[in-house]
Amino acid sequence: MNDTMTPQHAQSRPQQPSQQRPQTRTGQRALRVPHRLTHRLTPLVLALSVLATSTLHTGAAFAKKGDKRVITETSESNRLASRQVKYSLKQLGAQYTLQLRGLLGRAGVVMSNRGDEVVVGAKLRLNYTYSPALLSDISHINVVINDQVAYAIPVPQEQGGLNVQREINLPARLFTDTNRLTFELVGHYTRDCEDPAHTSLWATINNDSELELTLAPLSITNDLATLPAPFFDPNDATQVALPMVLSGTVTQPLLEAAGTLSSWLGAVGNYRTMRLSTLVDQLPTQGHAVVLAMGNSLPAGINAEALQGPTVSMVTHPNDPNGKLLLVRGRNEKELRIAANAVALGSSAMSGPSALITSLSDLKPRKPYDAPKWLPSDRPVKFGELIKPDLLTVAGTRPEQIRVNVNVPPDLFDWKTKGMPLDLKYRYTPPRNLNNSTMNVSANNQFLASMRLLPRELGPTDQISDILQKIAPPKGDPTLSQARINIPLYKLPASGQLQFTYIYDLPKDEPCKNVPEDALDNVRSTIEAESTVDISGFSHFIAMPNLAAFGNAGFPFTRMADLSETAIVLPERPTLVDYTAYLNLMGMFGRSTGYPGTGVTLATASQADLLKNKDVVLIGNSSNQPLVGAWSKSSAANMDSQSRRFKLSDMTRGLMSWWDNLAPAHAQPAKAELSFNAKGTDGVLVGYESPVTTGRSVVQISANTPEGLTQVMNALQDPDMVRNIQGGMAVVRGKNVESLVSEPSYHVGKLDPLTYVQWFFSRNPLLLLLVELAGAFLLASIFYLSLRSRAAKRLPEQL
Repeated sequence: MNDTMTPQHAQSRPQQPSQQRPQTRTGQRALRVPHRLTHRLTPLVLALSVLATSTLHTGAAFAKKGDKRVITETSESNRLASRQVKYSLKQLGAQYTLQLRGLLGRAGVVMSNRGDEVVVGAKLRLNYTYSPALLSDISHINVVINDQVAYAIPVPQEQGGLNVQREINLPARLFTDTNRLTFELVGHYTRDCEDPAHTSLWATINNDSELELTLAPLSITNDLATLPAPFFDPNDATQVALPMVLSGTVTQPLLEAAGTLSSWLGAVGNYRTMRLSTLVDQLPTQGHAVVLAMGNSLPAGINAEALQGPTVSMVTHPNDPNGKLLLVRGRNEKELRIAANAVALGSSAMSGPSALITSLSDLKPRKPYDAPKWLPSDRPVKFGELIKPDLLTVAGTRPEQIRVNVNVPPDLFDWKTKGMPLDLKYRYTPPRNLNNSTMNVSANNQFLASMRLLPRELGPTDQISDILQKIAPPKGDPTLSQARINIPLYKLPASGQLQFTYIYDLPKDEPCKNVPEDALDNVRSTIEAESTVDISGFSHFIAMPNLAAFGNAGFPFTRMADLSETAIVLPERPTLVDYTAYLNLMGMFGRSTGYPGTGVTLATASQADLLKNKDVVLIGNSSNQPLVGAWSKSSAANMDSQSRRFKLSDMTRGLMSWWDNLAPAHAQPAKAELSFNAKGTDGVLVGYESPVTTGRSVVQISANTPEGLTQVMNALQDPDMVRNIQGGMAVVRGKNVESLVSEPSYHVGKLDPLTYVQWFFSRNPLLLLLVELAGAFLLASIFYLSLRSRAAKRLPEQL
């Protein structure tokens, strides 16, 4: 059903006052001057009127106070270059169907728009269901944008209980940089007194409902102060797609600088996945791009000043007036590295169209497990460090969940531990009576604990108690509740989330005496920012290979946030696909740590000395990567354009829980080796211990075709596919991932001596039995020799 109103429909339906004003093409209010009054206006007033009308019709975009963007305008040519984007509610954060309950049930999502684009059109394709008991003449569902009602959906009884599809045109003028799309049920099932919690008051909005936006570009100035925008915009909810242009001869230093910038983009991109592409000596036809160049060699069309040192510039794309190019240049390898590091570490301090880097101090060495996105391993962490405090408070009797994202190192050793301690402090509006009101705690949607919300009734005894409290105040805060919960680590993987849900049980009063508490708007619930989570009591120790830890957290390479103990080995003659795989891998590492990989080592097979004491990522197959053949005894897979070889165990590896850091120790040794020739597109991820340095890891990324390598990288960036990457080997074919058992595991990390001995013997009970027997024999021998010596001393005395 399409709800684009005809004039007759518009007349029969009352509109919001804000919708009755005349609109321009961009949704702005038009300034109209009545013809009969124009002769009375002075020339100055006429000039101001025309100027105001022109400004509104061109869609001028004004930056907010404190925003680094410059005042610009949307031209007609920009409007013609508009694009359309579509978001499902699931993509916007609604992991489940939105539930609207009660007289004023609310639920919604938050979305943002890029700063270099403006919304000029919006459509909402809804998939929803509502209760058949709702009275259609006094019930409806409001679509609210930024606290303004954009549309009221009728609820005719004949469609009650059915799945309904509806397309709604939304006013573009309501959208800003950051938007909240809310659905509000105004529901009534009777004209008499109502129970606000009656079971017939419900509606659901499917999370496959879709929001389509038409976006027009804004002309922006060349200013480094806007970095990382427009190349990455924090308000952009879509996947980051950006070309990296390598100018001139592609050398190792040029690639290292490109990798640093890729990891920086991954770090600022936070949770968003990134798809980087690679171009050599040519610009994309349109859009934004990052250009790296050594010396004065630049792609055709770019006019830049002669270099005087490490330089970072922002210029307009020569073939696209709305596109921007970030030029990172140096006269030699050292200056190029300085320019790339300056962007990755100090872009927030830059301004103007160009910056000449005069100095960049040497970076202090990073420490293991100090990634900004990971919980520190040496102290408790407050919630206020993980999330904005204002997001820890919710309102209403059926508030939204409070969500706190928690990233932990994947090698935490939880053997014989109670779990991760969570010291929780929370407040709430006390219910009137003792009822079933609770606050539930979950980790990744897995239930952990439930706390009863207790009332605070004021009777005569309580009044006396209040007087005594004023005379002698008690210690502590009586309105603050506390609880300690131990979270099993298997419920909180590397990228996890803690969820807190307040559920208020509405009292059942006599008819016509029950006032909806939602209408009073006086119910508040909060998790204190002083609440803490602590991993300082855990050792770091994990069985390897563990491709799940690699896919979810980039481990063990991200153990050092700057990747200073990581080496990436490219094929001898890399192609654009190999470059792209390398850059996307660096972006994945940056997204995992929140820090740019300024210390990574890029090498080839002939530079084996650079691989000592490093964890190695090996890209290529036996046809283009010599180390694949040289390390074939350690690897469980090998392939080229025609042939494949796999080492297999007795059975396919089941989908174990990836966070079980001891599970790989149960892997079965390879019992067979399969080799065959076939056509097709395959990619494989293989993990094994480094043949160069004991205790170091290798992750081999191989494919028989360039398309197969692209498929592997796509799998690492797809949340639905990466969860299937397990164990020591994973084969990727299109959208399918099959994880297989490979060689027996090795371990990385360190335990204290006592814990290691206990753990070792728990894994080897027969050896423990032998040690116990040997100990018993040794103890018996000592006692025997001691008693025999004493007996020998007594014997002469008796003689």
